[in-house]
Amino acid sequence: MALSRRPARPRAVEVVFLPGLYRSTADEVRALLPRVRPEPVPGREDALRFHYTGPLARLNALRTAVAAFTVLTFGVARPAQLGHPDHLRRIRAAATEVDGARSFRIEAAGSGSPAIRRLADAIGAATGLAHRPGDGDLVLRLRPSVGADGWDVLVRTSLRPLSARAWRQADYPGAVNATIAAAMVRMLPLRPEDRFLNLMSGSGTLLVERLLAGRARSAVGVDWSPRANAACRTNLAAAGVAAELVEADVASPDLLGGRRFEVVAADPPWGTRTGSHGANADLYAAMLRTAHRLAVPGGVLAVLTHEVRLMERTVRAHRGLWEPRAVHRVFQKGHHPRIHVLQRW
Repeated sequence: MALSRRPARPRAVEVVFLPGLYRSTADEVRALLPRVRPEPVPGREDALRFHYTGPLARLNALRTAVAAFTVLTFGVARPAQLGHPDHLRRIRAAATEVDGARSFRIEAAGSGSPAIRRLADAIGAATGLAHRPGDGDLVLRLRPSVGADGWDVLVRTSLRPLSARAWRQADYPGAVNATIAAAMVRMLPLRPEDRFLNLMSGSGTLLVERLLAGRARSAVGVDWSPRANAACRTNLAAAGVAAELVEADVASPDLLGGRRFEVVAADPPWGTRTGSHGANADLYAAMLRTAHRLAVPGGVLAVLTHEVRLMERTVRAHRGLWEPRAVHRVFQKGHHPRIHVLQRW
């Protein structure tokens, strides 16, 4: 008589994202993992949680997430008690699921305390991993349990953050955060018959994320900088996708001639690392006029910018060209950029 196979036990998972991207990340989780039901983590604006039985590789395919963690909850009063052999076995099982780990680090309040150092020694002995407090490649986080008495150990499911893209071989000042770019792409139509235009394409983050999200009839990037276009070519090649790159000023009246696009995206300078606040007033107006000329009637434009008031004024001044559809606020390392979604009249 054949023995029935026991179903895999669901693991608790926590996914971390940039504040403001909850809806985009929750929608992506539901699309990628149809059986799970993501919920907000109480008291947090940058995390959601769910139960999941599949492989870590599926979790690590999330593109709008900064990182994903397996969450282990222990009914202990203090972290020192996590060194019990039964608890160490659970931590070891979660750690060994992460491919390629050779070392680990612990992120916790008081991570340099004697109690945490003793716990690190016990985890190292149980897992065979070296404890490297500053740069260990497997991240373990300790915290009081959310909504229960006890302590949680969160084991990151990937050695690098999910936001660190392997395709980013060439960097460029002011490059878009890849998870914001992925969320922005999800706010746009993703039809294989669409022609996609990326104005001020820089090192290609929006182009790459759009093309990795699905097929497009064509994809074109426009930037005036030879250095930006060189970086873009490198990153497109590393990602295994292709786009036409045009070296030109977005304000050029004959840009791309009579070509038309269903979807346009732009990441204009914010006046911090690139560009200047003084020049941006003319640049943003030129961007909206050029995008209107190149978009088909009913076409969609998405603009990511930290020039909040300038963008609002520029959109109001061009209401005869573009109709605002949505504004999404994101928080990123002291910046509060907005994603404006507009539709062409």
